[in-house]
Amino acid sequence: MPRSVNAVASKAKKKKVMKQTKGQFGRRKNVWTVAKNAYEKGMQYAYRDRRVKKRNFRALWIMRINAAARLQGMSYSVFMGKLHAKDIEISRKVLADLAVNNPEAFKAIVDAVK
Repeated sequence: MPRSVNAVASKAKKKKVMKQTKGQFGRRKNVWTVAKNAYEKGMQYAYRDRRVKKRNFRALWIMRINAAARLQGMSYSVFMGKLHAKDIEISRKVLADLAVNNPEAFKAIVDAVK
């Protein structure tokens, strides 16, 4: 019995991977085995970094809130503790945006928790 291979599907799969690695440096863009490894590693990084991005943004928001709170004479931890004690439900994302783009509104929040 002759050997049966699905060349159409194999070619389509390779074409998809090679399209994804287009623009990379060296053999990563045109040699199948190297491109396949580069593609798979890139997908691993993409999966991981979709989660890391959330951590990075939370850290950025905390830094911004801390800087704005210290301008009002209060540390971040004290500010957040007083917010929770007063049952003011406002996200760090919104607080950071207020701290950067609307300092008078942020000051009003700080005055409300003092």
